[in-house]
Amino acid sequence: MIDAHIHIWRQADLPWLTGPMVPRIFGPYQPLRRDYPVAEYLRDIAGSGVRAAVYVQANWAAEEAEAEVAWVEGVANATGWPQGIVGFADMTAADVRPALDRLARHPRMRGVRQQLHWHREPSYRFAARPDLARDPGVQRNVARLADYGWLFELQVFAGQIPAACDLVDACPEVTFVLVHAGMLEDLSEAGRDLWRRQLAALARRPNVVAKLSGFGTFLRRNDPAHVGWTISETVLAFGAERCLFGSNFPIEKLWTSYSGLIDAVRRGAGGLAEGERAALFETTARRVYRL
Repeated sequence: MIDAHIHIWRQADLPWLTGPMVPRIFGPYQPLRRDYPVAEYLRDIAGSGVRAAVYVQANWAAEEAEAEVAWVEGVANATGWPQGIVGFADMTAADVRPALDRLARHPRMRGVRQQLHWHREPSYRFAARPDLARDPGVQRNVARLADYGWLFELQVFAGQIPAACDLVDACPEVTFVLVHAGMLEDLSEAGRDLWRRQLAALARRPNVVAKLSGFGTFLRRNDPAHVGWTISETVLAFGAERCLFGSNFPIEKLWTSYSGLIDAVRRGAGGLAEGERAALFETTARRVYRL
């Protein structure tokens, strides 16, 4: 099994974990305001069958983007974990290539995440505006990831997916990983229908894969029924060969254990064929992140 979305961190490096509590999309997070080292992550995954993991940037100060990757690379050199790294670069810059060149010094780099999600609820909002994916400069910079062989972690809400489709279409040589399967936050029937339709629109783009992660972000609990429903709908849209699992640990640790999460995900994927489960839990991630 490959865990395609983890964070390890030192509290002192993260602005949102120091000083006053800043509202976050996953709710109160007092238990996270401490170091989460790779040794604790390895204890969390013990017995789960996880054989490799991908670190995804954890919002260090923007000017420390290379320092973040360098630190994680050092941890990986010392421990063997994680096996891949997704860093941060500001795609709104006039030219992102100097930042990418600095990140490229680190051999485990596999891609970039800049969170584009925007919501009318301020605590759910990260990007400066909802349609940042349509910005020509952003599209030009994201397209440059292809020159490095890197992917882009696409984090948007369902209502932003039309703009995200424009970004994907503008960057046909870049692989996009849809974070948290499109961040379904409206669990009403209308909200689910919108999410399904927008997921199908992205799935028509062959350079997009879906990451099954962040299941508890808006529920703030581990709900096996919700996990199973989300897996089924996402696999229906993308096919299992374009889906991959990520734990989003330690965020999900706010409401569940790793074993509890894995159990819910395995049960949720239980109706898939053996080859489909292999794709979801390992082979898609190995291909996409070059592990």
